This record gives sequence, structure tokens and C-alpha cells, in this order.
Amino acid sequence: MTPKIGGAAAAVPLRRAPRLMVLGFIAIAAMAAWHWKTLFDPIAITATIGRYPAAPLGFLAVHVAASLVFIPRTLLAIVAGLLFGTGWGIVWAELGSVAGAGAGFLLARYISSGFIDLQQRARVTSLLEWVERGGWRAVALLRLIPIMPHSVGNYGLGLTSLPLGAYAFGSLIGQLPMTIAYVELGAAGERLLAGGIGWIEPTLIGFAALLLTFLFSAYFGRRSR
Repeated sequence: MTPKIGGAAAAVPLRRAPRLMVLGFIAIAAMAAWHWKTLFDPIAITATIGRYPAAPLGFLAVHVAASLVFIPRTLLAIVAGLLFGTGWGIVWAELGSVAGAGAGFLLARYISSGFIDLQQRARVTSLLEWVERGGWRAVALLRLIPIMPHSVGNYGLGLTSLPLGAYAFGSLIGQLPMTIAYVELGAAGERLLAGGIGWIEPTLIGFAALLLTFLFSAYFGRRSR
């Protein structure tokens, strides 16, 4: 029986090896993105993606990758406004945001499964315990009140045992106001570059959405104390 026990113990590091490799790859990619952060310019990204017929799919792929390496989703929302305008810009930005959030969530769950016991995941911090109790509503509130960067929230919430569906729905609802705001501002920038006065309306809508987001955040933040 002793050899079997030794073999099982030796297999544990082997099971962790792929997770460590994924974690290392994300860390390297995040450091590279930070080092070359000047390349992540909304105009440059818009020009690159806009060259291709399948621009929406390219945008979604870039959005997911950006979410994994801690690039702010607000930048991608501005790109969506520049590329697709207000209507489709909101659709693609929200889809990309939820897809990126889901990717980070599932990746964190995959990595942590080799190191953190399933029953202990929701007890890493008091904040994660609160999310576990509140379900999708807690996720929506956490997205609405920007107390942590989007990518950090994706990975952090992956440490809970919250169902993926509840997490995705809460992210969809909570991220929508800020998505609308920055897509509208991006669309305003596109119209301003094109000339004319068509930029005024999306600018006003964008700032109004930002103001409402901050007001809701302050209100719900006080209620949750």
C-alpha cells in the first residue's frame, strides 16, 4: 500500500503543473500588456479591427483577451462606440464584457481547483462570502459600484462556488450602465472626427449615464452598509 500512497502524493504536483503553466502565461501576458500599454490606444485598435469584414468577432476576441490581462473594459467600450456606433456598439461591448468576465471567472475556477478546496472557495474573504449569499444581485451591485478593477473582480469571483449563470446574469445587468456611457462617448468621438455636430447627443447621453451610474453606486453603497 505504501507505493500507492507515494504515487498519489507524487501525482498532486503533476495535476497542478498545467494550472501553474496557465497562471504563469497570464502573468507574463499581463506584464507584457502593461509594458506596451501605449499600444492600447482606442483609435489604433479601432483602425486595426475595422479593416476586417468580421470586425464584431475580432472585437469580441480582443475584448476577451484584454479582460484576461487586466486591460480596462472602459477602453474597449470606447472602441465599440468608435467602431459600431451607439446601438450595435452597446450590444457588442456588453457581449464582449460578459464573455471576458466569464473567461476570467472560469479560468480562476480552473486554476484554484488545484490549490483551494471546493468547500473553502467562498470563504477566502468576507466580500466573497457576501457575494455567495447575494447571488446574481450581489454580482450586479459589485459591478455597478466600481470598488475593484473589472479583471480583478472576474478572477476573484471565480474563487466562489457561485453558478456561472448567476454570475453572468449579474455581470450583464451591473455592467450595462457603464457600458452605455463609454460606448456613447466613443460614438461621440467617431462623429466628432467625422465633422459636424452629431457628436453632441451621444456625449450628453454618455455623461448622463455616467452620472446615473455614480448616483446609483452611492445610493446602493450606503444601503449595503
